[in-house]
Amino acid sequence: MKIVIAGAGEVGSHLAKMLNNEANEVTVIDVRRERLDALVATNDVITVEGNPSSIRVLHEAGVPDADLFIAVNPSDSQDVNIVSAMLAKKLGSKKVTARINTEEYLTYENKYLFTEMGIDLLFYPEKIAAGEIVDLLKRSATTDTLEFARGKLQVAVFKLEEESQLIGMNMAEFSAVAAAEGLKFRVVAISRKDDTIIPKFDTKFKYHDLVFIISKREGMDMLMRYIGKKNIEVNNLMILGGSPIGEMVAKQLSKQMESIKLIEMNKAKCMELSEKLPSNVTVVNGDGRNSDMLLEESIREYDAFVAVTNNSETNILACVAAKSLGVERTIAEVENLEYIRLAESMGVDAVINKKLITAGRIFKFTLSSKVRFVKYMSGTKAEVLEYIVAPDTAITKKMLKDMNFPKNAIIGGIIRGNDSFIAVGDTQIQAYDRVAVFALPEAVKEVDKFFK
Repeated sequence: MKIVIAGAGEVGSHLAKMLNNEANEVTVIDVRRERLDALVATNDVITVEGNPSSIRVLHEAGVPDADLFIAVNPSDSQDVNIVSAMLAKKLGSKKVTARINTEEYLTYENKYLFTEMGIDLLFYPEKIAAGEIVDLLKRSATTDTLEFARGKLQVAVFKLEEESQLIGMNMAEFSAVAAAEGLKFRVVAISRKDDTIIPKFDTKFKYHDLVFIISKREGMDMLMRYIGKKNIEVNNLMILGGSPIGEMVAKQLSKQMESIKLIEMNKAKCMELSEKLPSNVTVVNGDGRNSDMLLEESIREYDAFVAVTNNSETNILACVAAKSLGVERTIAEVENLEYIRLAESMGVDAVINKKLITAGRIFKFTLSSKVRFVKYMSGTKAEVLEYIVAPDTAITKKMLKDMNFPKNAIIGGIIRGNDSFIAVGDTQIQAYDRVAVFALPEAVKEVDKFFK
């Protein structure tokens, strides 16, 4: 697949690395030579220096023959992204997508307008991240979460602590527990240090494993009790950072919570936020990295703490400080991918990463048309994919146990009409089923063949 990426910033560079690993032909455009040189030093990609809204530069990058064009210049370059995406479509790119930095373009009427202009997908990474944080505060026992069919099937990620009954147990023993409960859940992956494991029957659970489990809605409460987790009710929230993410989280949760306090270092930004946010959101000018300052703002009275400044280290350390001061639930925005594991090992309950969120949305375009979405779960190298099964595809021909399904992938659950169930060896997938698949990157292309 020929892919052209306009923008070699953090998101664009991550996408280039990821898509290049999938054996695609990737070309990257950027106005800054140093960004392109840094990318080429570690990746086999083609680079073109220049403005992506220049027709000459787009031709030089091979845009007329591209299968996918991604305009992902930094958020302050929204106009460049939109113009370059529209030009790419007119020049012949089969699919185009553009990063934006305003909610206005995402209304139904405006999305239709952009579709008419040829842009297949608009994405606003900060808005997607804010939505993820809101979901994580609703399901506070997990480090990450994902729903299928309005919650009929749910993927949840649990960190195994000392109180978990799973530690020392193997997959066969836990499967017996699941069978006794009417098979309402199934382990689909384990993340341990830097490895992601698709579990076998003899795989043992260890302390501090991140366990990825797909569950039917009615199985989630029992599952959490068994793992030793419980949801806490978040009524009071403290947010560090007046970034777009912090602002959107405060706005979305203002009607659901008793009080929200947002701390921001920049005084002018504080004044702006005070005017824009609802009256039950208190905006405080101060340095939230300072534990004394957090104590002065009564942090011990808050149920959850969210750190979304523009600095990953600040977010991690602030969450660690909040945890040490008694806050039960902490969430950090961590944009340095290598810091995600560090944050989790230091006790941060959940991590948000815009690059991973964006990558999942865009990676969908490189797979078959039957993929509804792709999501990268934090703390793992694997991807969660949801397929709608077309008639006469390979996946419908045999029971799962008789298929040569990739060893680094697993089918977790199936939604058929109004019913949902956990997949087992005797399961026979049918046309029009919605199927949840968990796969390591090297297996994704092979998995896709079963659904084509």
